[in-house]
Amino acid sequence: MKITPGKLNLFMLFRLPSAYLCGVRQKYIDPFKSVVTVKYRWINQNPFRSMFWAVQGMAAEFSTGALVTLKIRESGKRMSMLVTSNKASFTKKATGRITFTCNDGGLLDAVLEKAVKTGEGQTVWMTSHGVNKEGLEVSRFQFEWSIKVKN
Repeated sequence: MKITPGKLNLFMLFRLPSAYLCGVRQKYIDPFKSVVTVKYRWINQNPFRSMFWAVQGMAAEFSTGALVTLKIRESGKRMSMLVTSNKASFTKKATGRITFTCNDGGLLDAVLEKAVKTGEGQTVWMTSHGVNKEGLEVSRFQFEWSIKVKN
C-alpha cells in the first residue's frame, strides 16, 4: 500500500484524534521531504493569542514520523519506531497557517540499513522547520527517532 497524504490524514483521524481535531494535516510526502500544516484556530490557541506550543510539536513530529514510516514501509522489514528525545525553539508568534517541513528523508536510508545489518537499535535526529505564510520561521523542532528491527 502506497503512503499518501490522504491515507496519513485518515490514520491521524483514527489513531491521533487530538492532532486531527487541532487541524494538523499532511500535505505532501515523498522519500526525502514531508510537509504538514496546521492553522491557528480557537481549539489550538494559547492565552497569548498564538498557537499552543504542543500543537506545533504535534505537526512537527508528524512531519518527521511520516518520513520514518514511509522509509520503513519501503524497506519491507518490520521495525519499531519511537521518539526518544526532542528539542524545540520558538522565534515568532505562530498565527495563521504554519507549515512544517522535514527534508531529512535522505538521512534515514543509512540508519535503516545499519539497523537491518546489525540487528541493533539505531537513532537519528530529524529536524522540522515551522514557517508562517510570509516564510518566516516561527519554530524549529528536532526529534531523535529510535529505530529497531522487530524479531
